[in-house]
Amino acid sequence: MRVQITSHTLQRARERGADESEIREVLKSGCPTPAKFGRLGKAKIFDYDGYRSGRWYSQKRVEVYFVIEGDVISTITVYVFYGKWESLYENRI
Repeated sequence: MRVQITSHTLQRARERGADESEIREVLKSGCPTPAKFGRLGKAKIFDYDGYRSGRWYSQKRVEVYFVIEGDVISTITVYVFYGKWESLYENRI
């Protein structure tokens, strides 16, 4: 299946601290996450070990929301959360 990452998604990724390779990795191997309005979502936790907005975080959770149209996955947006998770199914910090 072909992946189309929209310019909106890439812009939000830059603002929120993710990149295109992480978006593709989430779509490839992320776990399903709830989404609204008939969209789909996947999330994955990445090691981070860095500072964001003046605070140090050990991990980041990248969530990608998308639709499937024919044989194309088209992204809608991406969210990035910083913190520490024991598993993907824990609440956001």
